Amino acid sequence: MELRYATHPDHANTFTTEELRNHYLIEELFVPGEIKLVYSMEDRTIIGGIQPAASSIALESYDAIKADYFLERREVGIFNIGGNGTISVDGETYEMANKDCIYIGKGNQELLFSSTNETEPAKYYLFSAPAHTTYPTKHVSFQDVPGDAMGAKESANERVIRRIIHLEGIQSCQIAMGITILESGSVWNSMPTHTHNRRMEAYLYIDLDERARMFHLMGEPTETRHLVMKNEQAVISPPWSIHCGSATSNYAFIWAMAGENKTYTDMDQVSMDELR
Repeated sequence: MELRYATHPDHANTFTTEELRNHYLIEELFVPGEIKLVYSMEDRTIIGGIQPAASSIALESYDAIKADYFLERREVGIFNIGGNGTISVDGETYEMANKDCIYIGKGNQELLFSSTNETEPAKYYLFSAPAHTTYPTKHVSFQDVPGDAMGAKESANERVIRRIIHLEGIQSCQIAMGITILESGSVWNSMPTHTHNRRMEAYLYIDLDERARMFHLMGEPTETRHLVMKNEQAVISPPWSIHCGSATSNYAFIWAMAGENKTYTDMDQVSMDELR
């Protein structure tokens, strides 16, 4: 488990490109047969990837969280962005197709991750945060989640957003999580942009052509910076930072938040003329 410290915006303004990448970009999440985890001090979230190969992989505790098992004091939201697989939660098995989501609450002890076909492995993206109570485990098929159409082709941000773990959906202590899919010809996400000092956020970019690149914007609205990213990379967004971007082709991204509240619409909008 890699540890990432929280940063002050004044400090972040002094970072070189390499320092920005080291602090906020998660370049490699999915390695065959392995678990990759990043513990961020931004709201004490854990961002990770699990790619089972021929055998199942168990998610267990780590010294960094000083717990007897991973979800002793935590909750977790998980998306499968790969081939079909299963997740076993204390002996109960859930089928996970591509883009399916599962929420697993505090107190569940045995978590086993499997791929149905080793040649087309499942890729489990997880986002975990501290939890104060236990909500029930709940699996949702991507096909069963109604999407909200937003944006327009003229502004290159025609997209469908699916909110899955949120106030009106799967219940959690503090995690809010969903997926946004951009239509062909659209490339901009979350613009006009916003901040929310109540919550940190993480983006995982997926379904981006391997030759394409994402230009993710971050930083204070008047002190913007950017990260050049590629497919299946994630970025940590501190509460004070904007989080938006544009790519050289269309794509999808999984957004995940944790912090003071779960209110998706609680955003501090940034007008276009504020950006620098």
